[in-house]
Formats: sequence, structure tokens, C-alpha cells
Amino acid sequence: MDGGKRSAHDLMGREREKSLLAQGLHDVRVDRRGTAVLLRGEAGIGKTALLDWTGTQARESGFTVLRAVGSEAEQGLAFGALHQVLWPLLEADDTLSPAHSDALHRALGLQEGMPPGGFAVGAAALRLLADAARTAPLALLLDDLHCMDASSATVFAFLNRRIAELPVLIVGTTRPDGGADANAHDGWPAVPVEVGALTPADAGALLRRRYPAMVATAANRVLEAADGNPLAVVELPVQLQEGHVNGHLPMPEMLPLGRRLERLFAGRINSLPPDSLRVLLLSALSGNTAAGNVGAWLRAVSGDAAERTLAHIEASGLARLDESKALVFRHPLVRSAVIAAAPGHDRRAAHRTLAETLLPDDPRRLVHEAAAALVPDEDLAARLEHAGRRVAGRGGDAEGALLLDRAAALSPAPEPRARRLTWAAVMAARGGRLSYTAQLVDELKRGPVPPDVAPLFGYAVVYLDQSHHIDFESSFTLLPEVLQALAQPGAESFGGLAEQAYFKLLLATSLTDDPRGWDALERHLATTSPLGRLSYRAWADPARTAHGVADELRALLADMSDEQEAGSGWLALWTASAVDAADAELRRRFTGRDGYATQGSLAKAERYQDFLRGNWDTAEICLREAEAAADLGYRSNALLFRFYYAHFLAGRGAEEELRAVDRSIRPLAVAARMRLVPDNLTRLRGLAALGHGRYEEAYAHLAELTEPGVLPRGLPWFHLVFFDFVAAAVHTGRLAEARAHVAAGEAARMEEISDHHAFLLAAATALTAPDDTADARFRDAYAVPGAAQWAFEMARLRLAHGSWLRRRHRAEARAALREAHHTFRRLDAGPWRELAEQELRAAGDPVGAVGAAGALGSTNALLTAQELRIARLAARGLSNKDIGAQLQLSPRTVSAHLYRIFPKLGITSRAAIGRALGGGS
Repeated sequence: MDGGKRSAHDLMGREREKSLLAQGLHDVRVDRRGTAVLLRGEAGIGKTALLDWTGTQARESGFTVLRAVGSEAEQGLAFGALHQVLWPLLEADDTLSPAHSDALHRALGLQEGMPPGGFAVGAAALRLLADAARTAPLALLLDDLHCMDASSATVFAFLNRRIAELPVLIVGTTRPDGGADANAHDGWPAVPVEVGALTPADAGALLRRRYPAMVATAANRVLEAADGNPLAVVELPVQLQEGHVNGHLPMPEMLPLGRRLERLFAGRINSLPPDSLRVLLLSALSGNTAAGNVGAWLRAVSGDAAERTLAHIEASGLARLDESKALVFRHPLVRSAVIAAAPGHDRRAAHRTLAETLLPDDPRRLVHEAAAALVPDEDLAARLEHAGRRVAGRGGDAEGALLLDRAAALSPAPEPRARRLTWAAVMAARGGRLSYTAQLVDELKRGPVPPDVAPLFGYAVVYLDQSHHIDFESSFTLLPEVLQALAQPGAESFGGLAEQAYFKLLLATSLTDDPRGWDALERHLATTSPLGRLSYRAWADPARTAHGVADELRALLADMSDEQEAGSGWLALWTASAVDAADAELRRRFTGRDGYATQGSLAKAERYQDFLRGNWDTAEICLREAEAAADLGYRSNALLFRFYYAHFLAGRGAEEELRAVDRSIRPLAVAARMRLVPDNLTRLRGLAALGHGRYEEAYAHLAELTEPGVLPRGLPWFHLVFFDFVAAAVHTGRLAEARAHVAAGEAARMEEISDHHAFLLAAATALTAPDDTADARFRDAYAVPGAAQWAFEMARLRLAHGSWLRRRHRAEARAALREAHHTFRRLDAGPWRELAEQELRAAGDPVGAVGAAGALGSTNALLTAQELRIARLAARGLSNKDIGAQLQLSPRTVSAHLYRIFPKLGITSRAAIGRALGGGS
């Protein structure tokens, strides 16, 4: 893979070093004063990149740039490095005295005869630099001083001591241990500039710039292994396969280094005695089992010479013994380099040794045994399979999948291999490794699948299609067969697969409204669990079948054992989401359960509940969850998280962003016949139009989904459309249509479905009530149990009530409008806040007329918590990109927030944010 072309202008971070080097260039160019800088740091840490940056800055400032690079191969060539620096000047200079010219020509091998001493050559070089500096200031960039020949190093040290009066900048680089010549930088500044690891943020930015398509899971592994070394950040991805980079393949346990990185440590590794290498290899392969074992390894490998072996290791600088008696590697790359340098037979021997130090049933022992194996081994494969199932049973599905995959690789016969791969595919999916599942399923499709695991394989294919490919066709062709096979007498249960398959079929059907799914669900309704039957009722035709679902769900869960509950998370959350009953208590029951499959469902439920219950500061979490889901291969989840984000945008009236999200996900949903998403996007467009007061447009959008007086069967979340449709009808003078819709809700006994349904029916009833009962109906809606939790809809109801009261000159109007205004302001629902302010002004309340902080309390009170964080960072001078990196937001999202922040603070420029925040900044 190609990381793109490197430019000195792309140097990430290093602000301290760049500032010092820029100051040196300034002093030389402006003050005509010479200076020297010595950069010291580990191999690959970025010293050469800083020289590149300095050279670019120098050339752009009118400097003549001269450069030399030290080389171990040329250390025996006297004045070799000096030749690289001076040859361009010597060739063009005709003013040197004969003595100086003779000294340089002989030193550089351009003239016969022994070269003079270093002092004479240094004096001649200084003269040559002085002559050249009359035309333009000079920058001498000396890379790898520790590898330069001693004669050149002596001259450079001489020049360094005598350039104070010349416009010359000398910048050299060296390593902490001085490399081959520890005295190479004698005569340089006593305190060198230490170049350390990049900060995590800068390393991440460098990786994203060079490899923008790399998914986060792969990027995190690379950054962990690189540990701030920029060469490693850039080079490690080059060794990866495309499938690793785009998330389709699991990352290898040990990242391959490649030749450039191997060379960083090869010399030291190869110089160690065999015993020291064996101990280092054991420690590198042992992971977290090394502590306390190093002493035993030293004695086993070296006997009485154990102390000498350890001394060799520590003297190499590759690792040291810490307080816990574990070998701590100098850098994570050293561990990889030690393993890469070991021959295959040595690695297998080390794995065998490590396996013997662990208990027989320890999964880590089995991993080492598998790594040591050369040929298929059914006994070892069976033990790996058993360990994998045990790990998965404790919630470690992703880890279990890896063990089953290893077991498959060691299986001598094709059928056991296919069975183990099938289980690995399902475990990988449940554990959040869907791209890995895709790889395993593709492998399984290339050969026959044993009939006894056909239901499990069908489930894996459907899981992959639904979650990864956003394709629901196989759900209606394969899942009915899976359910039929599992319902046969004596059929294997596959750990409760029937309920999981029923859930997947219900999920596909409720998202698409495909009649094949409804038919199959009804056929298998009698054999599914009580929770499965309840979920069917919640989604099949909610206006007619979902009555009492919320209460029954709570009762079912209360009677469940921990074991039953462990396999019911998806189904319980999907059931609750149909009736907006996925409250904090329900979500808490499933937090931390299983792998990404359950936690992803939990996160979706939580984001939607945040919208319903007014926790709108969490809106951007939807985007982070979408990125994480996409990285894991859960493309359907990524789409749904963006869909939930659209709810916040619609509520805030951010129509441009809403249209952008709509354009990005509607085509995918339509192609997948995922009706629930485009239907609700249309509803959200209607909601946004309501907020902006475009009532005819809102009515037109909502009328696409429902007719007056009709609660359609294919619209599971009919209650959300219900309230918005009634509001739009009332505002457009269609009172008869609005009342017909309310009558339909009353006839359907909406209030018996859930607390949210009851509140929305009561709110719609208030909007359509005659004048003589309207006030009472509004107060009835306020009194619905739990009504206050639906923050946004409650604020809309208070706005409607306050408006009704104001038009009748009732004193209570201001209180209702102030409540609504406060909520809209907290939610950052700008258009709705403006509607409340208009009503307040009409009621004689100045709060809506004042845009400054004085009328509303502190300036900070005008902003949401997220906006305040962004405003404070912007006030410190951070760019949108920097703010986004700190808050894990995209620069575009930061820009959108600032667009809303400016009018709230009454300012028009970024520079004014600090003043507007005042003491709050």
C-alpha cells in the first residue's frame, strides 16, 4: 500500500523543535549571527524529518543549504562527510588562497598528497564558508553525526566553535548512545535538543494523513506498536495486507516490521550471544506471562552464566529487568524485531517452552501449543475448540473465534474443519469482528458445509448480509429454513440459536415490512419463546397488537434467570425500542454483556433514548458510534447511528446537515428495501419544517406517511408521526383532519401501549380540543405519568399551550412559554426557541427580545455543554481540526457548532469568542 508522498511541510507536531530551529534560522538571517543545534533521539524518531523541514524553511528564506549524511560503510573514508558538504562550494569558489585551496583539495582527494591536519583543513573550510556567506546565509545539515568519519567530525566541531560571527546555521543529528563513535558530537552544544516520541494525537494525525483509508481498529494497533516513533507509524502499514487496512481481516498478532524497521535493531540483536537471544525471544512471545519467569528462563538457558546472559541483554539497551522481574523492552518494536529475527524452528521451540509453564486448561497454553505445531493435530484442535467455546461462554466471543479458527487450521479432516470455521464465523460476528466473519464465510462457501451445522451456517450468512452488506434478502430465504430445521425433534439447539434466528427474522421484517417475513414469523410464533412472541406483537401492527407490551416486557425480564437474560439482550432491546421503553434501567441490565453485537444494539437504543428524553448534548456520539461500527464492519449499524443523528438535526432545525445525512443514507436504505429508515427520514423533514414554521410543507411530508384518521399497519413508529401530523394539520387549518386522527388514536387505545404513546395521544388531543375544554386537555397531557421525560415534545406542548393562553390574554401564558423557551435553549433547538421568543415578545416578556447574556443569565447559559467546550477551545486559538481531535468530532461538525455559537453569543468572528465568554472561558 502507498502512504502518499512525504513533504517537509507535512511534519506533524514537533512544535518545540521547530520553534528552536526557526529561531536559529532567524538569528542567522536577521542578526547575521552563527549558531548550532544538535538533535538527539532514537533511530526512526524523526530527526531526519526535522532536518528536511529545516532545509525547506532555509531555502524558502534565501539560505544556501548544504547537507551530509553519515554512513557506517564510509566511516573509514577520511573527510568523506566533509566532501559532501563542501564540494558544491569548492567547485564554484575561486577566491581561496593557495594554501587553503591546497588543504581542501588534498583533504577531499581532489589533489595528490597527504592531507594536512584537521586544524588546517578546518581553517580552510571556515574560509570557504565565509566566502560563500557573503552571497547568502548558509545552513549545514549533518545527518547521523555518529556515523561520520572521525576526520570530518573533527572539522565540523571546529567549525561549530568558530561560526559565531558568520551567518551560518549548523544542525546535526545523533543517537543517545552515540552510535559507532560516541565522541562524534564533541564540541557541539553541551545540552542537545532531545527528540522524543510523538504525542498520541500527533502520531494519530500522521497516520491519518499518510493512510486516510485505514480503519480505526487497524490504526489503533499500529499506533500502539509504534509508540510514538514516526518511522514506525509510516512503515508498519506498508507491511499490512489491504484486508487488514480496510478492516476485512483481523490484524495479525505481531505486526510485520519490514526491512527499514528491522534495520533499526538488527545490529544489536545480531550482536547478542545465542543464550541472550533465546531469553529475549521467550520474553517477547510470552506477553503478560513473563513476570517472574525470566529468572527461570535465564537459569534453564545459561545455567551458572545466567547473570552474564542478563548483563548482555541490558548492555545492548534492548531490554531491562524491572521490579517485577520481567524484561521490559526499550520500545514495542524491539519485541517485534526479536520475533522477526528468530528462525522458525527457534520460535516453535520457544512456544513449546512457554506452553510448559502454563496450566493444561489455560487457553494461552493452547495458543502456544498451536503456534509450535507443524502438522494437523486433532487432539490439539479439539482442546482449542473446547477452550474457545468456554471463552465465548464467558462473553469473549471475539477471542473464542480466534481459538476456533486455530482449531480449524489444525483439523486433519475437512468436516471438523468446516464445523469449527462455522462456529468461528458466528462468534466473530457476535464479538464485533464482522469483517473477520466475512472472511470466514467466504472461505466456507468454497467447500461443502456439513448438514449438521447448516442452520448455524445459514445464520452466519444472514448475520453477515444484514449487518455487513445491508442486504435482507437472505433473511427471507434462509432464516425460515433455519427455524424449520431447529424445530425438528432432537435437533441441536446451537446454544439458543432458534431465538436468535427468530430475532434476526423479526429485525429484517420490521425494517423492511416484507410480507414473506411476516408470514414466516407467524408460522413459527407458537414455537418461539414468550419474549419472541411479545416482540412480534410489539412490531407486527403496534396500533392493534402492542397494547401492554411495555408492562409485559418488564414482567418477563423480572422473572428471567441470569442465564436466560444473557441470550435475550438483542430481543429485549428491540422489543423495548418499538414502544420507547428502553429506559435507563433496562439498558443497565445489558451493559457490559457479550460482545459488540449486544453492545452495539445497546448503543443504538441509548442514542435514540437520548433524543426522546432530551439528552441532546450526546448527539455527536452517534457519529463516533457510526465510525466505530463501520470500522468493525457493522455497516448497517453505521447507517442506523447516522439515522439517529438525523433526529437531533431535525429537532434543532439544522436542515442543511439533515439533508446531507439524508443524501448519505437514504439511497442505501432504499436499495436494501429498509422502509423504516426512508419513512422516518421523511417524517424528520416534516419535523424540521414544523420548527421553521413551514406548516404546509410539513403537512405534505407527513401526509406521505399517513392519512387523516388512519394508523397504518406498515408504520411501526406510527405514534411519532401521529403527533407531528396532528400539529401540522392544526397549523394549516385542517382541524377536521386533525380531529379524525385523534379519534383514530383513541379508538386504537394508544394510551394502553406505552407511556410515550399515552402522552402523545393526550398532547394531540389538547391541540385539537375546543376552546372551552382546551386548557383542561393541556393540563391532562401534563399529568400523564412520566410525561416530563419526553423533554422536546413536552416543550412543544408548552409552546402550543402558552400560545393558546396568550391569544386569550391569560396571565399564565408567560410561565408556559418560559418553560418551553428554557428547554429549547438547553436543547439548542434554534427554530423552536425563536418561535417561543416570538410568543414571549407578543406576551410582553422581554426575554425573547434580548440576545445578550444579560437577560438570560450568564453567557455560558446560552450554550449547550458541547458548544461551551468547543467555544472555550476556539477561544484558545485551536483550529477546527485540533478541536475535533480533542473532542473526537469531525472538523465539519465543529464548524457547524461554531455556526450556531456565533449568533448565540452575539458575535460575528472567531476572535470575539474569548471576549464573549468572559470569565467563563
